Amino acid sequence: MTRTKITLALALMLGSLTAHANTVRYESPAMRGEITTTVTYSDAADLLKTSVRNLPTPKVQLANVEVIDTVLTPANTAGTKLLDTTLMDEFIADVSPNARHYPPNFPNATTEYLATQNAKHLSDWIEPFANAPDASFDVLMRAAKLNGIARNLNAGTDYSVRAANHVQKALKMQPNDVEANLLFGIMLSEGGGFEEGKKYLDKAAAQGSLEAEQSLAQSDLLTDKKDSALNRLKKLQAANPDNAQIAEQVKIVENGGYYIWRIANNNINLKHYR
Repeated sequence: MTRTKITLALALMLGSLTAHANTVRYESPAMRGEITTTVTYSDAADLLKTSVRNLPTPKVQLANVEVIDTVLTPANTAGTKLLDTTLMDEFIADVSPNARHYPPNFPNATTEYLATQNAKHLSDWIEPFANAPDASFDVLMRAAKLNGIARNLNAGTDYSVRAANHVQKALKMQPNDVEANLLFGIMLSEGGGFEEGKKYLDKAAAQGSLEAEQSLAQSDLLTDKKDSALNRLKKLQAANPDNAQIAEQVKIVENGGYYIWRIANNNINLKHYR
């Protein structure tokens, strides 16, 4: 089961095609530029083969054709309902370096706007599934991440409430999950709940989460514990000498900065998801 992504040379052409096995029933968000219905033509002319007076023959070029496995995620704990989260997961992975932490950091206003609209669209789409009494852990985590990103992009207080609610429900299901503890710790500490957030970040850090350690340093900075933050980051740097991000975070603190996640990351290629 695969999803084919095609970049077309002509603007406003279709951005992606999908091919799925007919035997699997699932739901997926409607993505911009994606074929969702069968297109048939009865008497239409093929302009690539038939010339029309005063109309030049169109030239279409395909590039960057990529076939990726479709990700089907159980929507409920019984696994009787599936969601196609392929492009949703791709969006989360692509935008997280820029908006997983606050404040967000984008190369330009256009990219930030596009990320905001996509985050809102996908958050709203998955919300009914995450709100269901039997929502699966995987759906809750995706909803929490999407709403957390929307929150950081100042999309509105509703997204902040959703993000907290979903990750707390996920933690009730799996209290020791590293990612869930990390995510909730980030939300709390970067929202001003430093002491409460530290409990979850400590739990994730104890299980080896490097990002949790970095987030603890960020929390120290925001509570006027610069020396503690710098010491933590330098220990991480010594243990991870090839990690360019940590090295940059050390420089930020040494230069008097307070937001260690404010590091330029222009390697982002957002697509129009709505």
